[in-house]
Amino acid sequence: MWCRLTLPCPPELEESLVWKLTDLGLHRHAVQHAPETPDRKTLLVWLPKPEWPEPQRRELIASLQPLAEPFGLSLPDGHWDDVADEDWSLSWKQHWQADPVGAGLLILPAWLEVPPEHADRLVIKMDPGSAFGTGSHPTTRLCLEALEQSPPVASLVADLGCGSGVLGLAALGLGAEAVVAADTDSLAVRATTDNRGLNDRSEAELQVALGSVETLSELLAPRRADLLLCNILAPVIEALSPGFEGLLQPDGRALLSGLLVDQAPRLKQVLGGLGWMVTAEAEQGRWGLLEIRRRQA
Repeated sequence: MWCRLTLPCPPELEESLVWKLTDLGLHRHAVQHAPETPDRKTLLVWLPKPEWPEPQRRELIASLQPLAEPFGLSLPDGHWDDVADEDWSLSWKQHWQADPVGAGLLILPAWLEVPPEHADRLVIKMDPGSAFGTGSHPTTRLCLEALEQSPPVASLVADLGCGSGVLGLAALGLGAEAVVAADTDSLAVRATTDNRGLNDRSEAELQVALGSVETLSELLAPRRADLLLCNILAPVIEALSPGFEGLLQPDGRALLSGLLVDQAPRLKQVLGGLGWMVTAEAEQGRWGLLEIRRRQA
């Protein structure tokens, strides 16, 4: 017997909730949404009932409550249902759909066929099982739309904090020469590797390794990237920003997301002090994206 938590999931909390559940070792979860209403999401969590009596379930909810506080929100009320013995993974798969992004991209769960109405879109196949983002989070959508608006044709792309690899795969689909990617989470490296295979991309096209700025620099050597993708939280971007110059060509650009709109002023100040200028900005709800380039002397 299984129990399933159904919890309304404000977009601001999606990344934090997924991170927390993964950190707790709870991988049987999904974020459900209809493509036409990306801001209305539901978090689903499956737990084996014998291992999760009611007191432990209350403790789990209590551990999620503080994640809403930085956003000035309260964790929405959820409810638990008993679920008959089943293959939870098949049940979980029922909650994923083909997801159009921007003008011409389609994030497609690997087990689904391309819907006829989206047959002309660039398909990026993903296995959401690793819980590392499939393009539904506003920060990821901002990056995907920015890539689409200025395709990285014939570019060498570096993806710092690659997660599922969705941004690198999109960059390749939009004409990039090659992508080098790194993440400090070994599960993300595995997810990117798996999704590379789903999209019939070679290791030469998308190389991924465990690590951070130094690892990317080693993968790029002796070259530097034309485009840097960095979709991680604002404090981490700030901490890593001194290393950006060593990753990019002098005329290269970076797309930075994962930040809240109200975090942008401080981040712009820090980047300005390091010789970067913001050349474009975008927002979805409370989330933002910055495009930066080196300030020319």
